[in-house]
Amino acid sequence: MNLTSATGAEPYRHTLTSVAQNLRTETWRITNKDLVLEGAKPWSVTQTTLHGGKQEGVELITVDNGTLQITVIPTRGLGVLRVVAGDVRLGWDSPVKEVVHPQYVNLPLRGGLGWLEGFNEWLVRCGLEYAGHPGKDKFINNVGDEAEMDLTLHGRIGNIPASEVEVVIDRTPPHRIRVRGRVDERCFYGPKLELTTEISTEPGSRAFRIEDTIANRGAYDQEFQIIYHANYGPPLLEKDARFLGAFQRVTPLNAHAAKGVQGYDRYAGPTPGFVEQVYCLHPYADASGRTKILLQNAQGNRAVTMAFAIAQLPYVTLWKNTTALEEGYVTGLEPGTGFPFNRRIERKFGRVPKLKAGEARPFVIDYAVLADAQAVAGAVDEIGRIRAGRPTAIEPQPVKLD
Repeated sequence: MNLTSATGAEPYRHTLTSVAQNLRTETWRITNKDLVLEGAKPWSVTQTTLHGGKQEGVELITVDNGTLQITVIPTRGLGVLRVVAGDVRLGWDSPVKEVVHPQYVNLPLRGGLGWLEGFNEWLVRCGLEYAGHPGKDKFINNVGDEAEMDLTLHGRIGNIPASEVEVVIDRTPPHRIRVRGRVDERCFYGPKLELTTEISTEPGSRAFRIEDTIANRGAYDQEFQIIYHANYGPPLLEKDARFLGAFQRVTPLNAHAAKGVQGYDRYAGPTPGFVEQVYCLHPYADASGRTKILLQNAQGNRAVTMAFAIAQLPYVTLWKNTTALEEGYVTGLEPGTGFPFNRRIERKFGRVPKLKAGEARPFVIDYAVLADAQAVAGAVDEIGRIRAGRPTAIEPQPVKLD
């Protein structure tokens, strides 16, 4: 089958999952031999279904653009399992080894930490009704009274299977390859939130984009939260690896994190007994309203960058968990609408946005994998230009929450 000129310049489309069509695909594949894109490097898109253990029935989509491979998990909220470009991997070695189907994740477990039963992705979204730490919060119940509810860690969206998934490939240059989907977080007498996403790249590129829209499909205003929990282990994370960004202020999340706040941007090697440290960062932006953050290896010849608009994602959480390898040696670089405090605390500080009835809000993050010292130095210089000589206030103590 050759689809070179089947419909002119119209994009190629193929639906893999559809609630509307009662469709679920077990396996599927398309390559540059099936759809010839003039001048494009060899590429492929492959859909598979996992079997055995807690990963039974989990669907994966791998986009190989000829330079990097992006593996998306429709079954887990269209998160991203890993990205690989040559000898650089975006991802980490979680103690959770299978790609766990949401049906096996008990969110209320261990005081609301059950989300961790399936936590091993490179990128998982936290939200949408709420994100952050477990605990209690107020809500209005079905009879209009104020009631109390238990919030579990980082919300539900990462454990909801996608309702619609399609692959879209542009026939015209630069031939962007897109995985598109929709995940619904809906409840009777509760939120009617909809996430639509497009994860895309171009043949031969070392860059890719995640472009989300969160919509309120209810009739009333609705609070929401989103944190993009991107997790990195070796080879980027190692002793003397470095985190960079242009920040107005750096604040430790708690008293334990305050002990290491002066070295928030440097990493230790695997350290048995290390207790996580979390920092709340307020980024500067350039004249266009965008900022960039970077994680580089110790040698400074490999890195990843994340660029986004601070009007969309005004806060960055830095999670350092440089414990033993067996326990999950990892750091999280997490742009978001707020920090990972419980929602009742975030609301107090004005970091829980609302969507009006029918309103939708976009979120776009551009990622790039850098594979040599010159590219890394260029990105570091760009962050310096965003900073533009402005100072960073490093606060020695956490914010008082009460």
